[in-house]
This record gives sequence, structure tokens and C-alpha cells, in this order.
Amino acid sequence: MPQSVGVGRLPVPGGKSGCPINLTVELLGDRWSLVVLRDVMFGGYRHFRELLTNSLEGIASNILASRLSKLVDAGLLSRHEDPTHRQKIDYRLTEASIELVPFMAHLGAWGSRWLPTSPELSIRAELLAEGGPEMWQRFMDELRAMHLEGRPQPEDGVLAELTRAYERARTA
Repeated sequence: MPQSVGVGRLPVPGGKSGCPINLTVELLGDRWSLVVLRDVMFGGYRHFRELLTNSLEGIASNILASRLSKLVDAGLLSRHEDPTHRQKIDYRLTEASIELVPFMAHLGAWGSRWLPTSPELSIRAELLAEGGPEMWQRFMDELRAMHLEGRPQPEDGVLAELTRAYERARTA
């Protein structure tokens, strides 16, 4: 079977078929992988303890450890020693996971439209849907700067805008 042209391939073991939808579902279709990526991407959480204590869904520590390991092995997160603490690991998005922003935007917009979501947890999805591809591109560029280049989160960026909207909705 011919390989399609791509920038790089993620190390996904096996797979029931070479279908791109099947392989994506095999990689991301479990209960927690997208939620962990969501929390790194939109919550700005980059350490195990932050991800564990800020999980709205209440992920168990052993499941979180397993998913982080799976996402690192799959090339969707990278692990970096935190210079502030020897035992602390900093998890960062990779280019492959940053390119999931449009998918996450569509997934959130669909859920906001069709499922009984809460206003404070829907606001980011609604803003991303309204902002469309231009906003998604700005957000991906911002994530690249933060996760791939190590720059701080900009105070006037997309993530800051989404976070402020969430905080306003949460306290309304």
C-alpha cells in the first residue's frame, strides 16, 4: 500500500488497518488521551501534579501516568526535566499535537451544539468556532512558541483570551 506524503510519521504500533481514521482512533480514541491533551493545550498544565489536581473529570494518578507515557511514546507530548525541581517533568506539546487544534475546535463546537454542556466549559469551544481557521492558526503559532521554543505565554494571545472568557463564565 503506498504511503501518503507527510511531514513525519508518529510511531503508532500495529493498527488493525492502514486507514487514517482507524489509526487516529486507535491512538486517540481511549477515554483519556484527548482530555490530557486538552488540559495541556487549553489549561496550560504541564506537570503531572497540575494535570492530576486540575482534572475536571477526576483522572486517577495511575491512568494519568499511563496516558502521559502513551502520548510521549506516540510523539504527541515531549518530556523535559524541569530545571526548578529534579523530580519534576515538564510535558510539552509537539508539532503533531499542536496540529490537533482544528480537530479540537471542531470537536468542541460539535459537543457544544449537540450535547448538554455547561456554559463555562463551552465558552472556549464557542469562541474557537467563531474565530475559525484564522484564530486556530494564531493559537497554533502561540502554542509552537510556548511548547517548541520555550517562550512564555503572551498576555494578549489566544490562550489568554480563552482563559479570561472561561473565568468570566465561571464566575457569572
